[in-house]
Amino acid sequence: MYRFAKAAINVTGQAVRQVRHGSSVRKDFHYKYGNGLMVGGIAFCGAVWSYVLTQTGIVWYLSPVGKVMPKPWRETEE
Repeated sequence: MYRFAKAAINVTGQAVRQVRHGSSVRKDFHYKYGNGLMVGGIAFCGAVWSYVLTQTGIVWYLSPVGKVMPKPWRETEE
């Protein structure tokens, strides 16, 4: 059990060192593609929402003022 625990600690320590030093991920990805991905995502999201708002025929009842009418009052019958 001692050997297993020692090996597990060694593996996790090695993984922490790799992440801390950045050897597992290249750092130029975000500099190279970050702005393009952000602009593309914003454009895609805007296109989808503009389609949903204008073409799907969904009725957006944002306020019930003037649309909800109370039921007529009914007297109790004796």
